[in-house]
Amino acid sequence: MKPIIDDIGSFPLPSHVNRGDFEQAYRLARELIIMGKDLREDLFIFNNFYRVVLDSFMIKLNSGLDVATYPQHYDMHKQFIEVIHKAMERGTYVVEEEHAIIPEVYVIAAEANRLYNEFGHFIALRVCVTGPLELYLAEVGAKVYEDILFMFAETVRRFIKNAILNSKHIKTVVISLDEPSFGIRDITDDRDLIVGALERALDVKGVIRQIHIHAPTRITDLLEARNLDVISIEAAASPRNIEYISREMLEKADKNIRVGVSRTDINNIMAELYGRGVVKPQIEQFVEDEEVIMKRFLKAKMRFGERLTFTGPDCGLGGWPSQEVAELLLKRTVRAVRKALDHEDVI
Repeated sequence: MKPIIDDIGSFPLPSHVNRGDFEQAYRLARELIIMGKDLREDLFIFNNFYRVVLDSFMIKLNSGLDVATYPQHYDMHKQFIEVIHKAMERGTYVVEEEHAIIPEVYVIAAEANRLYNEFGHFIALRVCVTGPLELYLAEVGAKVYEDILFMFAETVRRFIKNAILNSKHIKTVVISLDEPSFGIRDITDDRDLIVGALERALDVKGVIRQIHIHAPTRITDLLEARNLDVISIEAAASPRNIEYISREMLEKADKNIRVGVSRTDINNIMAELYGRGVVKPQIEQFVEDEEVIMKRFLKAKMRFGERLTFTGPDCGLGGWPSQEVAELLLKRTVRAVRKALDHEDVI
């Protein structure tokens, strides 16, 4: 099976959209969805949220990704913490099922028929959800209380469950927990507690279940999680990350891996350009050459073989200068990986 090319999620807002207006429209949209209202009937929400999400998702689809993540323009913590705060008014961290809504997924589901007709194929969706460890750390802190952690895990499971689409035009193929602090700033060293929380959050069926991490130092702990299918690591900006895990370890645990093969660490990229005297970079200068990406992918493929089931950019693109630059990165990544796979077929 050839590796599937996907993206991590976050994406720049269009240049003409005011962030304050988008965030206000986002919060209003969430409330209207819960009330069962049609977002298209509110002009402010339609112009500042609905159309923005749809247009950004179409850019991702146009790049050639096999599986595209909804465009995450909203803060990855606030997206879920704001809803959890509503639950806290009832004395719990567990969000009510009908409130566990990802508004971007609602938009994509509503436009599934149009997307299918416009692109001429079935839409494969990836849904990113901020994980229970990350949300707990952001809201409660580094001191762990098991019962509260598992409330966060149950809340995440509810968001995931409600984001699983399955129709003739679109299907949620992948769900992914974002756990950027895992292995860097942990709430506990207790492996069983970590694994238990992740297993609760990922207790859903009918989708491929990923986890995306930034640091691989505790990657072996993840091999114990029963409901986890794919571990996603970043290897473009940090090539040594792949040394923390082997094909044999993955095979023993019956896990697969996603390896990032194109750099997304935009602040470092811009600093390197500035160091070379490039003060005002052109769009093409932000993105690595296809040859570089292709070599990186082939190295990962050689190391992990059939256990490499997903690939794409290292991380999200929300901090990138523009949608045009982000789109170029996606397109170059797709072309590079496909060239490498075509080369393998010839060999």
